[in-house]
Amino acid sequence: MQLTSETRHPLPARPGQPACHDSEYKREGTANLFLFVQPLRGWRHVNVTCQRTKRDFAEQMRRLVDEYFPTAERIRLVMDHLNTHTPAALYGVFPPEEARRITRKLEFHYTPKHGSWLIHGRPCLLQATNR
Repeated sequence: MQLTSETRHPLPARPGQPACHDSEYKREGTANLFLFVQPLRGWRHVNVTCQRTKRDFAEQMRRLVDEYFPTAERIRLVMDHLNTHTPAALYGVFPPEEARRITRKLEFHYTPKHGSWLIHGRPCLLQATNR
């Protein structure tokens, strides 16, 4: 996610007129978001990290298994094709026994390579970032 700020403060809209914003912005850095959603339960959780490394991904998967869904037999993940989003990332970070324990509970599903995964997560992401 790109972090931005306004370069010009928006002018207040007149009654009955839409607000106008200048499209110019100042780049303030980036952040990585891990978005977890369980729609049928009405649950979502966002974790923000400074980067998106294999270690970040592996630690988020361990947190998902151990903290958020410790009693689940299976956790289905739907994610994009980022190079860090693989079971191999867990084996590169944790000892084999720990990586195996975590991956046994995970079922990986990937969105189409040329499809926009963001379309599916955008409503939850917008709600989470607007709070």
